Amino acid sequence: MKLSKFKFVLPEEQIALHPTPNRDESRLMVVNRKTGEIEHKTFKNVLEYFDDKDVFIFNDTKVFPARLYGNKEKTGAKIEVFLLRELNHELRLWDVLVDPARKIRIGNKLYFGEDDSLVAEVIDNTTSRGRTLRFLFDGDHEEFKKTLYELGETPLPRFIKRDVEPEDAERYQTIYAKHEGAVVAPTAGLHFSRELLKRAEIKGIDFAYITLHAGLGNFREIDVEDLTKHKMDSEQMIITEKATEIVNKARDEKRNICAVGTTVMRAIESSVGSQGHLKPFDGWTNKFIFPPYEFSVANSMITNFHLPYSTLLMMVCAFGDYDNIINAYQVAMKEGYRFGTYGDAMLII
Repeated sequence: MKLSKFKFVLPEEQIALHPTPNRDESRLMVVNRKTGEIEHKTFKNVLEYFDDKDVFIFNDTKVFPARLYGNKEKTGAKIEVFLLRELNHELRLWDVLVDPARKIRIGNKLYFGEDDSLVAEVIDNTTSRGRTLRFLFDGDHEEFKKTLYELGETPLPRFIKRDVEPEDAERYQTIYAKHEGAVVAPTAGLHFSRELLKRAEIKGIDFAYITLHAGLGNFREIDVEDLTKHKMDSEQMIITEKATEIVNKARDEKRNICAVGTTVMRAIESSVGSQGHLKPFDGWTNKFIFPPYEFSVANSMITNFHLPYSTLLMMVCAFGDYDNIINAYQVAMKEGYRFGTYGDAMLII
């Protein structure tokens, strides 16, 4: 499968800049992966396709305010720092991306906050992902994290070309977000409102929660035509015993198991046994799913409309059938569906 197979021209005005006023009122395209048939619905209708004892698998990762703006010592040059992950709790070491990167050297100090309330020192310039910073802060870890997050901004993807607004802190987060560590929201889950989850519960649908801390690799450009040569960034994931019990019971009973999002699909396909049963897992995955691929656990999937050439689109094509999904995307553009993080949803059945 070649990169060029995932090219399409997406009008910029179809990239959603804001979420719908209510989470569950985005549009929903339903695609039958066997027949290619397409239905047009609203997301709150999604439960029509599920019954008692079916399972939704959710990713309960929590996004932290990862984007910081500061100044370089002496020159005062403006610097953007994107926090990727905490490397050492006690030493306050963080793996970060710095922009503009070429101006930053080991030993440089960076200042954040109006009164320079937070200072960081560049201690490593050689990591494959960017830089390592050591934050200099007097106080305990809780105070440090509080200061860091007060200065940080919601890390909206670059293709949402506008300034971050107050509502983003809430809307770029699922309502069931629990375990902090992501810099990218699991976007399929953004469509679920409290009311919708309650209705699902009343209908008898079971919920299984896994955690995958989604990283910037989801948006990284692929620079090889042969997809077998692309390497995904590793992401931390946890699948608990409880989640496996819920999923495996449903699988044994031939229930409908729905992966809510590409992060969920990557996680469950990273920890599946030869019999198609989900196994507990605590570690990292760099699994890259693209057509052709044989899926083992989920038989339906909720996802957003993704951008051209993205690894997310490739996974969706692997699950829903390449021709079906490419056709559905053409229909979506014609019908004015909204693409990207804050865009509309697709259910593949």
